[in-house]
Amino acid sequence: MSQEVGNRLNKLIEDLGIEKPFVKGVDNPVFNCWHFYTDGNSVESMFWDKSDFIDGMNRIYNVFRSINIDILAFSLMDTHIHFILHGELERCRVFIHEYIRRTSMHISTKHGLVKSLGSVKIHHQPIDTDRYLKTAICYTFRNATVGGLRYNTLDYPWSSAPLMFKKGNTWASPLWMNNETGVANMSKREFRTSFKTRRSESTDIRITCGIVFPGEYVNVKIVERLFKSPKGFHYYLCNCKESDIEARGGIISRLSIPIQEMREYKKSICLELFGKNDIRTLDTAARLKLARVLKSRYNSSDKQIIRLCGLIYDEAKFLL
Repeated sequence: MSQEVGNRLNKLIEDLGIEKPFVKGVDNPVFNCWHFYTDGNSVESMFWDKSDFIDGMNRIYNVFRSINIDILAFSLMDTHIHFILHGELERCRVFIHEYIRRTSMHISTKHGLVKSLGSVKIHHQPIDTDRYLKTAICYTFRNATVGGLRYNTLDYPWSSAPLMFKKGNTWASPLWMNNETGVANMSKREFRTSFKTRRSESTDIRITCGIVFPGEYVNVKIVERLFKSPKGFHYYLCNCKESDIEARGGIISRLSIPIQEMREYKKSICLELFGKNDIRTLDTAARLKLARVLKSRYNSSDKQIIRLCGLIYDEAKFLL
């Protein structure tokens, strides 16, 4: 381990209070840690299909390797993203903005939508205690499940949740845990092709199913030390209060119908009512009418419906 890497690791351990003794009822302070997320109301979609998600996963590594930060957790959703980062705030901002910029370029090249993420809203929350850090990590992992997607929280493939407390060399291990059956090092030629770069530095990284192993850029060992044990991790995973995140400005939806289905219903009703399937051309009154029709026809939360119709929840929640 180089001196620079060692110093960075020591700084991470110190800032997260990893080695401080546990005292019941006492929260240890945390420094230089942030929850970054984008507003799902800002865009129609960030990832259209599986290949978009694969490219999005690999893009994390490509941006990470050029910016000196630590990634503790992440989740990619079809309309928004969540990252738990450690590092100087400005560097973390650079990471998120660069990730959004490259994602926008990908969308422009593949889908022909120029500057589709130009209006995306990026938010961040400071994380100041170890309790809130563990809550924010588990909230990030639960995003897909809360969003109505048919995934076990720890099996959602477009997040770092599947990395947690996995043990290799057993029949229950996922494919990427066994180097003999699914994971191989990426050659320099494959690396240059996948990441569209001519850089010639070492590319001794693990890859499976076309995805750079997220353990290459997520500090899994530190996160596991933070929770101390699988029991501690599952306690927070099952008991983290979404209201704790919401109170600090987080975006939370309690959904009854998967958001992908509701998005299709929205397009259908928008076409039925207004002869168009893009809400960006609708004024506020039309969007409110659309929200009311969705509310009357489907058993879904006000928050989900208001988000889908591009309205501000605090302003529209009393008008449905």
